[in-house]
Amino acid sequence: MTNKHDLPGLKLRLEAAFHLRHVLEGKPFAPIGGDRLAEGRDRALANKMVTVALRRHGQIDAVLEAMLNKGVPQRAGILEAVLRIGVAQLLYMDEIPAHSAIHLAVESARADKRAGRFDRLVNGVLRSVQREAGKFSTFPHDLLVPQWLQSRWRAAYGDGAIAAFSERLIETPPLDLTLKAPDEDLTASLGGEPVLGASVRLASREASVADLPGFAQGKWWVQDVSASVPARLLGVKPGDKVLDLCAAPGGKTAQLAAAGAEVTALDISAERMERVAANLDRLGLAAELVVGDALDYRPGPVFDAVLLDAPCSATGTFRRHPEVLWHRDEKGIAERVALQRKMLTHAAGLVKPGGRLVYCVCSLEREEGEEQIDWAKSALGDFVLDPIAASEMEGWDAPLSGEGAVRITPALDLPGKVGGGLDGFFMARLIKKAG
Repeated sequence: MTNKHDLPGLKLRLEAAFHLRHVLEGKPFAPIGGDRLAEGRDRALANKMVTVALRRHGQIDAVLEAMLNKGVPQRAGILEAVLRIGVAQLLYMDEIPAHSAIHLAVESARADKRAGRFDRLVNGVLRSVQREAGKFSTFPHDLLVPQWLQSRWRAAYGDGAIAAFSERLIETPPLDLTLKAPDEDLTASLGGEPVLGASVRLASREASVADLPGFAQGKWWVQDVSASVPARLLGVKPGDKVLDLCAAPGGKTAQLAAAGAEVTALDISAERMERVAANLDRLGLAAELVVGDALDYRPGPVFDAVLLDAPCSATGTFRRHPEVLWHRDEKGIAERVALQRKMLTHAAGLVKPGGRLVYCVCSLEREEGEEQIDWAKSALGDFVLDPIAASEMEGWDAPLSGEGAVRITPALDLPGKVGGGLDGFFMARLIKKAG
């Protein structure tokens, strides 16, 4: 007899549902790995189900509110995740026929002890969504972003920001790589296009990252174009002593080491630093790795340059981590602002006279970016703002502020014809007065 769990397509949907449930409970999204689904096509489909459900979270909220007067039943296992994936498939994906999507959603619920008693509800809700797909599929994009963030972003970036950011949210972002050294042949073999500095953008890919040309040889690492800019702005030279604070996942550490600097990389997470070490080993690069709290690291003012990629709300990363839009709140942002000021003050004390300090956050919130630098200019009396010039951005002046900081938003496009948007980032450079 065939086990019902062997039903084709059921295993990957269960993996997707359990994965989405963890994210709905507050955990950050990380792709389903080969240890959970060995078949690449199954893994790709399961990850797409989860990411589409997260990207369309606000619209799916509205669909479920219309369908369920009393809301999604509580203490029901993976029920909510099953419903969200089912709605995502019916309205926003075309890989699976509607009848199969509904049938497999019902079987997914039945496979979970707590959700199984709601199998008829799953069937009824999804069949209703199928019948009314024309209405639901026209729900406006402004549902994609929580209202409190919409208010903030309109104030900071103008009335058109929400529409532009929403378009970026529902797109599948391209893959950006940073090359260890310029290589036209490698860029061509990757099917990529040079975009900024050593960054190459792949508009699409069929193979997994580890199977792409040059991975095994340590010729590149994955890094969003925006995230590659702060390390370049340090302007390090071979032999410079450089500190990378909050270094994981390690892309900036790799950039600094590849430039010939003597790099010390610090992060509080031992697990994440193990991955940094593995990546540096693959790349054939070296750095001193320190696991610990940045505020407890006190070697004195010994570094020519310090890069502080401060803990932040990460709202600028919603293209790759759409869950941040629903996991953040005003209180959390205020707490991060207070921590960032402590870290900026501490980092300033590690810079030699005449040295450089680059502060950056992958946040779209002005309190974590522009307002922090306004504070730093008065609070850190022996530092002055060092304006970033368009020439340092290869002539790309769109992200430059009037004071010489860099503000990248997902609405911006890179120079030329390359599309796909960018992660939101703020960065500014300070110089410590000599003597």
